[in-house]
Amino acid sequence: MTDSTAFPVDSPVSPEEMRAHRRSFLTFERLMLFSLLHIVLVLVCLALAFLGNVPVIAFLLGIVGSMGMIAAFVISDTSDRD
Repeated sequence: MTDSTAFPVDSPVSPEEMRAHRRSFLTFERLMLFSLLHIVLVLVCLALAFLGNVPVIAFLLGIVGSMGMIAAFVISDTSDRD
């Protein structure tokens, strides 16, 4: 089985440039994941506040969920995926 991440020998792009591009892609991927999860969290909190009629719990879930996601994304490291 061939390695799909192998760098082609005859490529005009240098390996350092390819690594930098991969790192920036992984960073962008994490940013998009965080954005999507945060949108879902906000929608859940809005549903709890208005449809579930529990605005205090929705507010607390929003604050704790946002802080938890920020902490999780800051603590997790992407350098081991290179």
